Amino acid sequence: MVIKIGLIDTTKKHLNQNRMKTAVEWLIDKHFGSIENCSPNFRNHIEQAKEMEKEQIMDAWNTKSKIDGVLTYTDNRTPEQYYKETFKSE
Repeated sequence: MVIKIGLIDTTKKHLNQNRMKTAVEWLIDKHFGSIENCSPNFRNHIEQAKEMEKEQIMDAWNTKSKIDGVLTYTDNRTPEQYYKETFKSE
């Protein structure tokens, strides 16, 4: 039996297929095809943007946990775990 929590397959068999792209990753793929097609200086800016976006995603996760509270919030992952499991490809 496979139980899905959000976009994560708890069997972890298909984990990478369930990864979401951040907006920055989507833009790079659409505009350049991949980050390797960008100049080194622009890659630096992309990495900065991705780090900023990561912080925003984790801040939103923290905010959600505070709003949902004990009664409705049952996901005990840290913001870092949530980000890695949802967006980060290995």
